[in-house]
Amino acid sequence: MPSIAIVGAGPGMGLAIARTFGSHGFDVALLARNRDKLEDLVGRLAAEGIAAAAFPADVLDHDALTRALKDAAARFDGVDVLEYSPGGSLESAPLTAPSETHPSDVQWAMDFLLYGAIAATRAVLPAMREAGAGTLLYTNGAGSVDPTPMLGNLNAAQAALRNWVLGLHKELAGTGVQAAHVAIGAWIGTDGPPGLPSASAEEVAPLYWDLHTRRDEVERVFTV
Repeated sequence: MPSIAIVGAGPGMGLAIARTFGSHGFDVALLARNRDKLEDLVGRLAAEGIAAAAFPADVLDHDALTRALKDAAARFDGVDVLEYSPGGSLESAPLTAPSETHPSDVQWAMDFLLYGAIAATRAVLPAMREAGAGTLLYTNGAGSVDPTPMLGNLNAAQAALRNWVLGLHKELAGTGVQAAHVAIGAWIGTDGPPGLPSASAEEVAPLYWDLHTRRDEVERVFTV
């Protein structure tokens, strides 16, 4: 069976993406820092008839992230789809306007977003190239496309990830492997700040399946 590895898996988008791909016959590898939370998600998916397994790893530890993805590939006989979205790690991070941003204010976001994505990609891409098939999906906020001043430092790192993904997409043209970027312009869930547009994870998750199956787009921007 094909498999998807979800890096940054949580009870919101990660679970919704897992359910979307699992309903189409995919096995699911879940990666995040907290083993107990991952095992809970594995149990919820198993109850729905979806085969899943937990592979704890911190995206800031590139060696551990690489090992976890290699273990997932060994468990499920390869990784056909990689989805990278460590957004939960960013929720409590400090945010600065562009004029107030110090280099260190951007560094943490670069570590989570760009550098973690590069490490994860390097762990799975060689096998995809050899097979001539695979999908690489990366999740960002819509500030990667249209920046918001109050998120100046975060948006800078998001834009860096988006730029890298668009370049990767061009590089992989004709290889059978595709890379695509998802920019979400809404708060996922019902607990967001007042006045901020919100959406359910279930509304967004089908975009990932579309990008995987249609294979003719480099980017989707979700807005409400």
